[in-house]
Amino acid sequence: MYNNRLKKELIKNVCYIGFILFIAITSTHYIYNKFQDNRNVDFNSDSLDIVYHEKDGNKVSILKVTPVTDSVGLSSKAYNLTIKNNLTEKVNYKIYILDDIEKIYEDDCGEYQIPKEDIRISIKVSRGETKIYSLSELENNELISTKIDALDKVDISIRLWIDKDSTLPSGSLMHYHGLLEIKDDTGTLAMLK
Repeated sequence: MYNNRLKKELIKNVCYIGFILFIAITSTHYIYNKFQDNRNVDFNSDSLDIVYHEKDGNKVSILKVTPVTDSVGLSSKAYNLTIKNNLTEKVNYKIYILDDIEKIYEDDCGEYQIPKEDIRISIKVSRGETKIYSLSELENNELISTKIDALDKVDISIRLWIDKDSTLPSGSLMHYHGLLEIKDDTGTLAMLK
C-alpha cells in the first residue's frame, strides 16, 4: 500500500515536471524566433537573397569616437548578413560601402562626418580570412568582390572602428553613417523585399 502511494506520487511529479519543461522549451523557442524575425531584414536580386541580421538592415554606423587598435576593433560590434545563391551556377557579387546620404541629410550632420582615412573596416566571409582596410583605401567603395557557389550560402561579418592613429579626440561629436550595397555580376542591386 505504501509503495503504491509512492509510485503514484512519483508518476504525478514526473508528469508535472515534464509539463513545465514542455511549456518552458516551447515558450523559449517562440520568443527566440519572434525576436530573431524582427531583426532580420531581407533584400534580394534576381540571383541572390541577402538577409541582414540587424534591425537597421544594410545601414552601418559609428556613433562614438573611440580610437582603438585593430585587435580591439575586431572584437567590436559586428554587422552580420547571409548571402544565398538561388541559381544552379556560380554567381559573382560585390559588396560596397557608401555614405548614407539620406541619413546625413536627415540628421543635418554633414560637417560631423568622420574622415574616411580614420575609419577601419573588416570583412570576414565564412570559411575565409578576415580582411582589414581603411575606408579611404577602398577603390570605388568596393569592400569585396568574390563568387558564391551554386545554391550555396555564406555568412559575412563586417566591423567598423576608429583607427588608433586618428587625431580625433575620444568622445568627439564626429560620427559615420554608411550603407552596404550588394550587386550580382549583372550589376543588379539587391533591393529590400
